Amino acid sequence: MSFIRTSVANGVGEVILDRPKALNALDQTMIDEMHRVLSEWEDDDAIETVLVTSSSERAFCAGGDIRAIREYAVDGDTDAISRYFSSEYRLDQLVANYAKPYVAVIDGASMGGGLGISVHGEVRVVSERSLIAMPETAIGFFPDIGSTYFLPRLPEGVGMWLGLTGARVRGADAVEIGLATHYVESAHLGDVTDELRAGVPLVEVLGPYRDRPTSDLPLRKVGEYFADENVSAILGGLRGAVGDDWAADMIGLLENASPTSLWVAAAMIEAGSASTLDECFDRELHAAEQITRTPDFAEGVRAVLVDKDRRPGFEPSSIDDVDPELVARIIGAV
Repeated sequence: MSFIRTSVANGVGEVILDRPKALNALDQTMIDEMHRVLSEWEDDDAIETVLVTSSSERAFCAGGDIRAIREYAVDGDTDAISRYFSSEYRLDQLVANYAKPYVAVIDGASMGGGLGISVHGEVRVVSERSLIAMPETAIGFFPDIGSTYFLPRLPEGVGMWLGLTGARVRGADAVEIGLATHYVESAHLGDVTDELRAGVPLVEVLGPYRDRPTSDLPLRKVGEYFADENVSAILGGLRGAVGDDWAADMIGLLENASPTSLWVAAAMIEAGSASTLDECFDRELHAAEQITRTPDFAEGVRAVLVDKDRRPGFEPSSIDDVDPELVARIIGAV
């Protein structure tokens, strides 16, 4: 069974993500098929624009098939893990360097791997139903899919905030911080996609949609508390904000994450700020191969996605007890 549907008409090649029961989580077959199709279309003069949509009303793409990765990790199948991440990052890299307009329509959840096949593209359309996040630290992993390149290039502190906490942002907020390019109310998305499929130029289709709701993201606070890559300093600052409900919420998110993952994520995002996209992908592949061997990864995925008890037993349980040498090995600094 294929979880990807495609169509070509009026100079537009459309990829429809069609694994609704799994919220379009990208399994190996989807990654391989999407890479093949996009590669063929890039060389096809009859196709001028690529459109990526979802058959699910709930999600664009909930991320990578992390349950399968956990199974590989538990079974010790490191080759399967390497193949998955290397092929996923190759797909993301293709999207980032795509020679034709690439339009992702995100109406619903888009997390982790879903951002890899959208944020790297030229046009990212969101709605009030869009929900965007990089929640990897909660499962003993780290923000990947090239996010260690684009996160540090968001407004000050925003990338570190999203990468460490897994905080979720809605459609208009995603445009405000640069993760999306256009905001269209969900009620009008059908008209937009129909016009795009008909071959109407992008400028004409999206030009009328210049307005969006005012963002209420606390960007000043984000910049104040998350400008540092030192996890202890970030938590210390937040804990000092007595009586601040937002700070308390952020503390809760950080305390529910794997301490090792927090340090790895912070180091990867900081390194990505001075790296090319290719360098970030190379570093992420090494880190993915390493961190999936740690007990925190299997335990985090178990708690969040398998048993869903939301009570992971991370080791160590405190950010102060994380081994710096382990973090260095994971990110390839030694």
